[in-house]
Amino acid sequence: MPALKFVRSVWESFRASSGLEPRLLDSLRVTAASPGKVNFELDILKEHTNRLNILHGGTIASMVDLGGSLAVASRGLFATGVSTDLNVTYLSSGGKIGDTIKAEVTCDKFGKTLAYTSIKFFNGKDELVARGSHTKYVALAWKDPNNIVEQLSSRSSKNSSASPS
Repeated sequence: MPALKFVRSVWESFRASSGLEPRLLDSLRVTAASPGKVNFELDILKEHTNRLNILHGGTIASMVDLGGSLAVASRGLFATGVSTDLNVTYLSSGGKIGDTIKAEVTCDKFGKTLAYTSIKFFNGKDELVARGSHTKYVALAWKDPNNIVEQLSSRSSKNSSASPS
């Protein structure tokens, strides 16, 4: 199974099982994935904004959390672990209602116990508007029977799809 299809299946599991993601980020679209890298985008709606009618920092923080999980999934873990650390740096407004924010997330280090991810957010003008990092405790996630780590290892995934299907 290519990385993009697997990451989308993990995202669908979040949407079906979580309380937060389907309420806040239901319209998020995973646009590309390869082992260790995921791109996604979100059209900004009213529920994503603050009282200034711009993208709420909490929405971005939630996308850092989800993005880190999807980056871990891109390495083949279906159960993506639990958060141990999350950081967000806001550089400028992410946009307003009707704009699209795009994200590029990378799994920087993927071990037996911890996974470290980083993410960048861009506005419609391709300007960097925020960045974040997310550390996940993944030791227990390695036991999930839905994992496909071997299929997505760097040795066997040279021809993985990194474009939308």
